[in-house]
Amino acid sequence: MAYEGEEEQSQDYLFKIVLIGDSAVGKSNLLARFARNEFYPNSKSTIGVEFQTQKMDIDGKEIKAQIWDTAGQERFRAVTSAYYRGAVGALLVYDISRRQTFESVGRWLNELHTHSDMNVVTILVGNKTDLKDAREVTTEEGKALAEAQGLFFMETSALDSSNVAAAFETVVKEIYGILSRKVFQSQELKRNELSSLSNGKTVILQGETNEANGQDRRYGCCSS
Repeated sequence: MAYEGEEEQSQDYLFKIVLIGDSAVGKSNLLARFARNEFYPNSKSTIGVEFQTQKMDIDGKEIKAQIWDTAGQERFRAVTSAYYRGAVGALLVYDISRRQTFESVGRWLNELHTHSDMNVVTILVGNKTDLKDAREVTTEEGKALAEAQGLFFMETSALDSSNVAAAFETVVKEIYGILSRKVFQSQELKRNELSSLSNGKTVILQGETNEANGQDRRYGCCSS
């Protein structure tokens, strides 16, 4: 979401990012660690809608990542379409010490693609790397699945904060990169159209009716 006007330049973009994955894989603690640098060793399943907003600076632009937690609905496999609506990024989390949560990744991907844009930037996150002795899913397995599905991949520990910020930042930076490329492409298209229209003469564009050569001049990015 972009804002115009000098008074609103402090916030340039707002990206909605969702946390998905089986219950008790550590989604809420990943969010708590990233947004507040907190960890709750005895945390229970999230109840009620929960999200945190975190600011980041990329290329001099202020980015707000609005990160949504599943609110415990994943226990009943009832995460609603409203939860996914407008999401441009996702962290799909499994627990490296519970193979069953890894085997659920395919189902979560299907649900994400059913309820949101297919182009949602997604990172597969193997959480709880601090549980080394209890590991049931190897790093190589996680990487292989991510590669097969076209996802980013990272292993994290909400307990010791390992790679937590990096996982969220990977998603946000990729979303911003896609947005920047689309804006650049639209600007290039506009310049090319103006060049072909002018033919060496000054061109004055009137109002909102610049549909040169039949081109629709409205441009957008990401899902709404």
